[in-house]
Amino acid sequence: MDARHSEGRKALGMTHPTFFKRVDAPDLGEIIAWTGARAPEGADLSIRIRGVAPLESARPGDLAFLDNAKYAAVLHQTRASACLLTKHFADKTPPGTVALIAADPYRAFATALARLYPDSLRPGAMFGANGVSPGAYIHPVARLEDGAIVDPGAVIGPGAVIGAGSVIGANAVVGPDVRIGRNCSIGANASVQHALIGDNVILHPGVRIGQDGFGFAMGPGGHQKVPQIGRVIIQDHVEIGANSAVDRGANRDTIVGEGTKIDNLVQIGHNVIIGRHCVIVSQVGIAGSVELGDFVALGGQVGIAGHLKIGTGAQIAAQSGVISDVPPGARWGGAPAMPMRDFFRRMIELDKLAARANESGGGRRRWSEGGEPAPKKE
Repeated sequence: MDARHSEGRKALGMTHPTFFKRVDAPDLGEIIAWTGARAPEGADLSIRIRGVAPLESARPGDLAFLDNAKYAAVLHQTRASACLLTKHFADKTPPGTVALIAADPYRAFATALARLYPDSLRPGAMFGANGVSPGAYIHPVARLEDGAIVDPGAVIGPGAVIGAGSVIGANAVVGPDVRIGRNCSIGANASVQHALIGDNVILHPGVRIGQDGFGFAMGPGGHQKVPQIGRVIIQDHVEIGANSAVDRGANRDTIVGEGTKIDNLVQIGHNVIIGRHCVIVSQVGIAGSVELGDFVALGGQVGIAGHLKIGTGAQIAAQSGVISDVPPGARWGGAPAMPMRDFFRRMIELDKLAARANESGGGRRRWSEGGEPAPKKE
């Protein structure tokens, strides 16, 4: 970078961009009170925490964490003032770093982050203004509770209700009669129609809620569109990642249960019922009329065929194709998906077959086009 470029960056304030402002500089005593962690006897609890950082780049004044043995080798190099970790790693903490022992270091770290950087918990207004910004379009019979924020370019249709503390992002569209609860964040360019949304819901930019389900009466003369007259019900504390889509029901409601977390680029078809506190990872596709129990976890790129039931607590491995019901608590994987024990057994047998083929000469004997063994080369 030449000197002129460097000076230009400084003039624009680009040398050290900070998008989330720390609201406090707590001492270790406060960190312990927040997280329930334990410090070694005699530790200096007056040390101030002025930031957070990974183990390898942390400096004095930073808080770090360790919850994966894979990164244990980095612990002895850290310069963090304190590190949240389990008792197992406490003796490996270097001098100058206070070991804060926690049963779940990652959860404790998340608790501290939330107190230090509360603005990072949910998307805020892009325009940085309160109330209805210039350029927003609010229908005269829409109703906004006090404290709702609407960014420029947003459209709110007739009869829609927006709860207090909710933020409607730039160019987002809220359709007629939609209900959005309190303290929600509707991201930029999102669209919400035919939907009832609870409190503390986050819809990230580009999310699509309540559009037509994919319903057609197929036949040799063409495919007749089936009207989709249901709704989408999203319960409290749900988070849906960027560019995901939740179709409205055909003749009943599509439901996303309380506390469920959905990653980016997920497709949820019409009439799907998702239980409470499910985790659905990126690029999952759920076909129509599937039912997920509570606490189901779907890995990335899982595909689920229509009209199936996935039992409470079931876990489906990434890239699995589910074509039959999954019992509660099961762990399945593969395509087609099966119990993990069966999946691993089949993989082992395939490895054995491949090894035997290699030991017997591999491809030296090939079948000719006429179906007879090709002559062996001397």
